[in-house]
Amino acid sequence: MTATSSSTATPGSAGDADGGGNAAAGALGRARRPALGTVGRLLLLHGTVVALVLGVVLVQVIRDFTAHYQNALQAQLTAEMGGYSAAFAGRPAGQSLEAFSNGYLLTHPVPPGEVVLIGLLHQPSLGSGNAVAFARVPVVRRWLTAPPVRPETVQVVSGSVSYLTLASPITLGGSTQGVLVAAASLGRLQAEANQVALLAAAEAAVALLVALASAYLILRRVLRAVGTLTDTAMEASQGDLTRRIGYQGVDDEVGRMAATFDSMLSRISATVASQRQLLADVAHQLRTPLTVAKGHLEVLHRSGTDDPQEVSETTALVVEELSQMSSLVDQLLLLGHSLEPDFIQREPVDLRSFMADLGAAVTVLADRNWVLAPVPDAVVLIDQAKLRGALLNLIDNAVKATAAGDSIKLAAACDGNPLFSVSDTGRGIAPELQTRVFDRFRRVGPQDQRGSGLGLAIVKAVVEGHGGYVHLDSSLGQGTSVTLVLPAACLQTPGEPGPALP
Repeated sequence: MTATSSSTATPGSAGDADGGGNAAAGALGRARRPALGTVGRLLLLHGTVVALVLGVVLVQVIRDFTAHYQNALQAQLTAEMGGYSAAFAGRPAGQSLEAFSNGYLLTHPVPPGEVVLIGLLHQPSLGSGNAVAFARVPVVRRWLTAPPVRPETVQVVSGSVSYLTLASPITLGGSTQGVLVAAASLGRLQAEANQVALLAAAEAAVALLVALASAYLILRRVLRAVGTLTDTAMEASQGDLTRRIGYQGVDDEVGRMAATFDSMLSRISATVASQRQLLADVAHQLRTPLTVAKGHLEVLHRSGTDDPQEVSETTALVVEELSQMSSLVDQLLLLGHSLEPDFIQREPVDLRSFMADLGAAVTVLADRNWVLAPVPDAVVLIDQAKLRGALLNLIDNAVKATAAGDSIKLAAACDGNPLFSVSDTGRGIAPELQTRVFDRFRRVGPQDQRGSGLGLAIVKAVVEGHGGYVHLDSSLGQGTSVTLVLPAACLQTPGEPGPALP
């Protein structure tokens, strides 16, 4: 006679105001102030997501613990079945099944919380512990009268206690002789599961608080910078361009955003100041020719128009002043256009042809000793018209600073960077004026020499538009040399395709 057993799986049981709290009036009406600030709303969302994730993890932990505990009980009950089978195999010869079962229950004490029940067909049931009450459970009573064909595992309730129960048929000679029922109380499981749930819930609460606190600190830091940026932008929109964020934190995305915004404000402030200065300079420069023209016309009007020579002289003078104004306006428009992103339109230009054409064009300007230095064979990416105009401005200044017999030298080189220079042997520029010669309306020649004072300012704007800079070298009585240094990107290497032209 042998007792067989197996195990089967069983189901387990179980407000802040930063960065968004202000209402603003606009063209579409007044916005309603939100009940929570941006920090509050983001914390609420973050806390809800974290709480849901922690809740899912908590439920899964309890399920895993319950399943592990039940598996341990299942293994314990299976071992009980195995012990009964092993003892039966070593029983004395001729001992009856009923006598062996009685002796087994007497010699094998059952741990507290467990029940062993042996039901033999046509024999009284044998058991340990509270087996009498356990035998009254309907499913157990059914097993005692009709033993199961194969091992079964179920959860039953006896009185107020839940049990994990394993029932296995007792077979002898190939026929079923009864049933062996082993059960273990699940009360301890429930207590330990409650303790695990309490500890896991406490840990989840701590994790939630830490997550909310860290998120709050991060959001406060980010949105404080955003709030400062908003306030600064609002003041800038109202005309105050002096305020800056002045971020002093870590050089991360927030720091770079603040630094970029401050840099943008500085450029805007400099542009606005430059435009204001330009308007003031324009008003001052246009006032003189207008006053001169108006004065001569008034004199002509008072004196009458009987003298044709006087009329002719006045007309010529007015036309000259208007021409000066027209040239001034053209130069001012060019300077204004230099602030736009598309001021420079680069194209591939053969350097030798460019300098040869320029040299041929300037020799008729004045009686000077014109020198064109050897030009390397290269292709440069430049705005040909504007760079030519800038060089012509330098040449015009060189002509004004020299006399007959002086030399004016034009040169171009490709020493890593494209270089263009205009040198003369004229009177030179005083050291105290050299730092200001590229300012608008700054003239360094004789007071009686006509000029707008915008030529060198245009030269600087054109070179800086290409991404380069201007270098001035001058000494009184020895001459002046101005070099335009363009970036290396303006030098096209052999075989390199030029930029796509519009």
